[in-house]
Amino acid sequence: MQFDKEFDASGLSCPMPIVKTKKALSGMTAGQVLRVIATDPGSVCDMAAFAEETGNPLLGTAEESSRYVFFLRKG
Repeated sequence: MQFDKEFDASGLSCPMPIVKTKKALSGMTAGQVLRVIATDPGSVCDMAAFAEETGNPLLGTAEESSRYVFFLRKG
């Protein structure tokens, strides 16, 4: 999937991946896609909830080599 910006939250524990994702999205324009990489298993549920609560659609998720990858579109 194409993306405009990437943020690597590897090694960060809850709630930091969400906090940093929110900050990364704030610097983007509506419609742009952010790719987030995380290692915290809790980020799977957290990212879905974050997307729903903030209106930044979660376009997709994947697991790659013990890392979780999320694609969010700036709402």
